Amino acid sequence: MTEFLKNISQQPLHVIDESIPFEQYIPISIAASNKELTFDISSSKEWEVYLENYFSKHKKTVAFGGYLEVRDIYSRSEHFNKLSEENQRNIHLGIDLWCNAETDILAVLEGEIHSFKNNTNYGDYGPTIIIKHSIRGNEFYSLYGHLSLESLENISVGKKVRQGEKIGTLGDNSVNGDYAPHLHFQLIIDIEDYYGDYPGVTSKKTLDFYKQNCPNPNLLLKLPDEMNINKF
Repeated sequence: MTEFLKNISQQPLHVIDESIPFEQYIPISIAASNKELTFDISSSKEWEVYLENYFSKHKKTVAFGGYLEVRDIYSRSEHFNKLSEENQRNIHLGIDLWCNAETDILAVLEGEIHSFKNNTNYGDYGPTIIIKHSIRGNEFYSLYGHLSLESLENISVGKKVRQGEKIGTLGDNSVNGDYAPHLHFQLIIDIEDYYGDYPGVTSKKTLDFYKQNCPNPNLLLKLPDEMNINKF
């Protein structure tokens, strides 16, 4: 499946506003090992200040990264942090694209709406859309988390979507699980019994399964090398 995903397109694919050129993208690390994160990481407002300064410093518009990144940010929420250290969910399974709220979100490839839901746990996705793709006999799913509430209006299961079609907009911290605005983009091979939701963070104990079931989204996005990706 990895080779299949890699070869779907030779060109980078868009999941946010196509009018933002890839030259405006920059890698970012929010890993626990990043010593630059000296602020209160539980505060979405302080994250917004950090990102604003990051964009200003580098003269960029979008920051991206995070596949298999080990993060401390989830420790603020019991939704992720109520188990033993081995079972603590702090390994990120998607790529985050940090940019302004209300930025257009696009379907990475053609498909149909599998499901959608507002996941309202503290630190969760908030409004989420999952698209089912069937390409050359291969079936897989793409998940778009931290959207606006308006993204879940006028949507229906089974609706066909085109590659690059606008499916929603980014939410702000009042609806997106209390994060600075960003898209959580994730690929899923077997959706199991999930509807409008799928784990976006895993533990060391279950990492091997999720690495296989949630391949690197950069196989499709083809963005420049990410920073500080943890290898297991």
